[in-house]
Amino acid sequence: MVLQYKKKGETRWKKYPGKENVKGSLTGYNFRLLSEDKSKILAEGSYQKVLKRFRQIEFFKHRG
Repeated sequence: MVLQYKKKGETRWKKYPGKENVKGSLTGYNFRLLSEDKSKILAEGSYQKVLKRFRQIEFFKHRG
C-alpha cells in the first residue's frame, strides 16, 4: 500500500514522508491510501480516517 498526501487546495499528490517531516498541522492536508500498483484508492480523507482503514487492512491481511 502507498500513502500519499497533498496540501488542501493543491492538485499534485506526493509520497508521504512521515508524520514528523510534514510542515504544519496534519489537518491542512488531504491523505489517500492506494493499492500497491496504484490502480485503486483504498481510502481518502483525513489522516485519522486513512490510518484507521490502513490498520483494518493490515489486521485482516495477517489474520490467521
